Amino acid sequence: MFKKHSSDGYIPAVEGVEMKTIVYGDKTLMTEFLLKKGSILPFHSHPCEQTGYLVKGLIRLTIGTETHEALPGDSWCIPGGVEHGAEIVEESVAIEVFSPVRQDYLPKEKSKVL
Repeated sequence: MFKKHSSDGYIPAVEGVEMKTIVYGDKTLMTEFLLKKGSILPFHSHPCEQTGYLVKGLIRLTIGTETHEALPGDSWCIPGGVEHGAEIVEESVAIEVFSPVRQDYLPKEKSKVL
């Protein structure tokens, strides 16, 4: 799958966080997150491993019991089942890859069991 960049297609995830699934395959799914300054990504967990990269901004990312100040160029990997959340300190953009594919992140017209 190849996809050209577009500023369309973002949907709200939680207050102050918009997301767009960019591409996906049988084993991985890539999502872009637009994170508004002052927003909180509540603590949560899911069975997918989550690998991320901060493109711009500043966030305080808590993974399990450790909090990290993430700056552009920083990256992380969160094992499946580990609780995590974030405080958005500056307007930020993050790219994250999930494995296995998060069914709830598939575009509605493309949802299927993989």
